[in-house]
Amino acid sequence: MTAAAPSGVVTFLFTDVEGSTRRWEANADRMRAALAAHDEVLRQVIEAHGGWLFKHTGDGVCAAFASPRSAVDAAVAAQRALELPVRMGIATGEAEMRGTDYFGAVLNRAARVMAAGHGGQILLADSTAGLLSGVDLRDLGQRRLRDVPMPVGVFQVRAAGLLTDFPGLRALDTTPGNLRPATTSLIGRESEVTEIAAALKTHRLVTLTGVGGVGKTRLALEVAARLADEFPDGVWVFELAAVTDPAAIPDSVASVLGITQQPGKSVTESLAAALEGRVRLLVIDNCEHVLAAAADLIEAILAQSATVRVVATSREGLGVAQEQVWPVPSLDGIPLAIELAASRMASMTASEVRDRLDQRLRLLVSSRRGLERHQTLRHAVAWSYDHLEDAEKALLERCSVFAGGFDLQSARAVAGLDGFDDYAVLDLLDALVRKSLLVADRSSGRTRFSMLETIRQFAEEQLVAHGEAFEIRAAHSRYFAGRETDIMALWDSPRQREAYQWFSTELPNLRTAFRWAADHGDLDVAATIATCAGFLGMAVEKYEPIAWAEELIEPAGTVDHRRLATLYVMASQCWFVGRVEEAVGYADAAQTVIGTGHYEVPYGTEVALGIVYLVIGQPERSVEWCRAQLARGHDTHTLTRYCLVVALAIAGAADEARAAANGLIDAAEATHNPYALANALHAYGYAFGDADPIRALEALRRGLVIAQDSGNRYVESLLATALSRVEAEHGDPLAALDHITLAIRNFDDSGNVAYIRSALATLALFLDRLGRLEPAATLAGFALNPLTATLPEFSAAIAHLRDVLGDQTYESLARKGETMTTAAMLTYAYDQIDQARAELDAVAK
Repeated sequence: MTAAAPSGVVTFLFTDVEGSTRRWEANADRMRAALAAHDEVLRQVIEAHGGWLFKHTGDGVCAAFASPRSAVDAAVAAQRALELPVRMGIATGEAEMRGTDYFGAVLNRAARVMAAGHGGQILLADSTAGLLSGVDLRDLGQRRLRDVPMPVGVFQVRAAGLLTDFPGLRALDTTPGNLRPATTSLIGRESEVTEIAAALKTHRLVTLTGVGGVGKTRLALEVAARLADEFPDGVWVFELAAVTDPAAIPDSVASVLGITQQPGKSVTESLAAALEGRVRLLVIDNCEHVLAAAADLIEAILAQSATVRVVATSREGLGVAQEQVWPVPSLDGIPLAIELAASRMASMTASEVRDRLDQRLRLLVSSRRGLERHQTLRHAVAWSYDHLEDAEKALLERCSVFAGGFDLQSARAVAGLDGFDDYAVLDLLDALVRKSLLVADRSSGRTRFSMLETIRQFAEEQLVAHGEAFEIRAAHSRYFAGRETDIMALWDSPRQREAYQWFSTELPNLRTAFRWAADHGDLDVAATIATCAGFLGMAVEKYEPIAWAEELIEPAGTVDHRRLATLYVMASQCWFVGRVEEAVGYADAAQTVIGTGHYEVPYGTEVALGIVYLVIGQPERSVEWCRAQLARGHDTHTLTRYCLVVALAIAGAADEARAAANGLIDAAEATHNPYALANALHAYGYAFGDADPIRALEALRRGLVIAQDSGNRYVESLLATALSRVEAEHGDPLAALDHITLAIRNFDDSGNVAYIRSALATLALFLDRLGRLEPAATLAGFALNPLTATLPEFSAAIAHLRDVLGDQTYESLARKGETMTTAAMLTYAYDQIDQARAELDAVAK
């Protein structure tokens, strides 16, 4: 019997079939029958648990429950019975009945929670989770969901018979990209927003010009927010103000997008190629100090991709073809000047503000318009600066050296305030925030300070004028080099994720600190930053610091610097971005230097050299290196044993690999280091995948969770690849598809051109096992490289494909794959994954 419609505080269950569009296109008749069975299952379980099914939404339903527990129980029962992959979202709140439908914010919340999930997953908003007891929930943390103004706590339901491992939540923000919601309303610019948005439809580049502080950035961001829904690949904002070296502009933009240099291409060419076919809006802010470099980059992007559009801000036009220059006029005054004046209303009367403005602006009446606007802004900043206490002025000036913001600790150290206690420095920072000279951002849970660029430039001018710039910039570089000990102590502990978060947050400061130290011959500081940042960057798939290490090898070799070996090790990782020949050269040189016994490479990172030899298809050489290191007693974090196990397995020495893996997990656990343990579990699963698949699966699944929890995307990707192979042969084929999808996406996002082929080789093995021979051969043609060629199972799969398809057909399909671009191959691979999933679903029925 159908329940009555609940009212008041209601718990809503929203469902949706994952990948339904492709399923309809692949086989409409099969999808029609599957959906009918799906509808019947949901109707029965919802009614059986006292719910009211009030709406169908294409391939899903919306149901209301008076009891949160009933909604969860219904969802669990449905997932156990459903054959299609269905994602479910549950939220509780007040709702209003209108006819046979409901209205209220809680419905949007339930829909957005559902949209964040994956097929087979049940997600709850915190509004429901807080009302439950006796339900096994996994806390996925606070998440920003589309059209929901505040972060929502999201929980995953765990129960017998349900899948437990899923990729990361899909909807962490409104759209792809990094555009943040505006925290204030834009006043007086509505017509400009409309006109600029229209201009972007006819011009691929619109440059907003005007003096600093006139509101160019705010206007550009408002236009971007207005147009966000028209760019399915996202709106991406690039702040160039902190990048002082024009040559670093392509690296800075590539870092934000997660794009890395491809073999035989410059960074600019790699960026342009990666953006081809992407429907993206790029907001490139503060171009004036790097005008030519910004123009070159934008010109290259627009020449390569017809689907990318750009809004730039600058004090002058870029001079690029197709550019529409849009001068941004002032309102009743300069917005920054108005803002600063308004901030003074807390300590001055309106009459005093008026009198001060008259005094400051009197000399500017007869100036030319351009100069007048510039001087008005400069005097507006100077006016606020003049009213600061001496200690506030000193702090503001000295903090102008930071790029990308700073915190209390870094302000104390760089500004020379070590003699002050925290509260005294906080008082100064608070005063500058209240006077609108600093901005405090607390969104990460820790307060971080930054300056508007115009204020930063003014403060930097004062620092130079007072003769302190050299000293403070040197202190800035020394400070970030000096953080190595504390940050690496975090890395070498269960709090490893915090070290990776620090690196990601401070990358702009690390870049600036490295550049200053390198340019001024401070090799100790530069080498420290390059090696620490290089190591942490690899874990989170940010490869820019590898080039820093390369830059220092020659000067470090000249003086026989103590970090020479570590610099070689870091530089050898350039194979990530496809520079394999250079990587081997660096690895060979590193072996020679390390072999002298005069250098130490910390934290077991010399293992990276063994990985280089695996990448070039020489596992025996990797085995030799690892054994030599173990003989010297160099294995502080069990990483050399990890590399040895994997190298032996790849070399075909399965028994030796398993022997080397025994006891490795226990040894890694004793380090209390998540990186070491995740790698050990990877090695164990790799070695025992065929001999003991159950234990291998347990090890790999555990390793994947550890890598994800510790924030190590690189190891996460390796584990997902290995787990996919073992799941496909001995476990859950559908889970194998989920894992290989995760690995392919991570390697693609990071630009890891070597390992993406390994992931696609694993997919080819899976398709061969399913009997999908033609796509398996096509993928194998693309994936074949020195590393995959040494994998026994890959060679066996190619032999099988040749035997069944015939040499001529196989060669034709393999050549097709070999000649495909990476972007085309990834599109092809994702389509094959969807088709394989549909086939497995059909068999399961």
